[in-house]
Amino acid sequence: MIELKNTVKKFDSFTALDGVNLTIEKGTSFGLLGSNGAGKSTILRLISGIYAPESGEVIIDGESVFDNVDIKQKVFFINDETIQFGGFTLKKLKDFYKDYYKSFSEEIFESLRKKIGLPLDKKINTFSKGMKRQAIVIIGLACRTDYLLLDEAFDGLDPTMRIIVKNMLIDAMLDRQLTAIISSHNLKEINEVCDKAALLHNGKIVFSRDIDDVKGSVHKIQVVFSKNEDGTIANYKKEDFSQDGIEILHYEQSQSICFIIAKGDIETIKAALVPKHPMLTEVIPLTLEEIFVYELEVLGYDSNDNITE
Repeated sequence: MIELKNTVKKFDSFTALDGVNLTIEKGTSFGLLGSNGAGKSTILRLISGIYAPESGEVIIDGESVFDNVDIKQKVFFINDETIQFGGFTLKKLKDFYKDYYKSFSEEIFESLRKKIGLPLDKKINTFSKGMKRQAIVIIGLACRTDYLLLDEAFDGLDPTMRIIVKNMLIDAMLDRQLTAIISSHNLKEINEVCDKAALLHNGKIVFSRDIDDVKGSVHKIQVVFSKNEDGTIANYKKEDFSQDGIEILHYEQSQSICFIIAKGDIETIKAALVPKHPMLTEVIPLTLEEIFVYELEVLGYDSNDNITE
């Protein structure tokens, strides 16, 4: 288990993380979502022991991470930059990490390398961006750590390479209950790989939930109301639809058509509309991006967060 307890991290006068509390269970595929500068990479560097927090705790399996060699053996961090490996060949990079990780598996390394056809003796700075990312993912998986951290894991990869990297990760998660923590501003990627996610904004956790719970608890309903006897159209407000068990995240009305974004059980929401005698009630699927944007608005955050579908 990974735990951040009231964790604060500052860089000079800038507060990158502001009292973050986060729990990541072992065997979870966990996504960190947020715009650039939200604090995703800082969390990964704290978990990997690169940074020490100004206050609070960063704990893995009951022990503090920073300056703890035994705990760091359980973690492999894949940075969003690969320039530091440019002068290595894949063979030299493999040997470098093999010296540090006692659990390194030559068998896994060679199996994955052959599967995607990466050369052993060419310098990594001659690789394409996608090949560089594949190379370090192979190394990370071959180290057989309990925790694998990936910062913007799929950024800049073409669709084919994205699929290859995702499949390698998913296979490792299934084979040995690898805990993968993946930061991204791309909701589609997190939705495809992760079963839980946390949304960060300005160094704070907005929420941390199962993705299926997020998608199953927020609904978009289009409602068409009939005209009154005098030909007028009822002009409803957001508060007119709120009741026990229902939270209205967003409401807008254009003539007789209303769009309601509501959190709660869908049948309870539909039942709340019946007394207003709608002509039509239609549930419209929401993307994960739309759900997060509406939740941010309710919490008072700027919904113009650079998160992409």
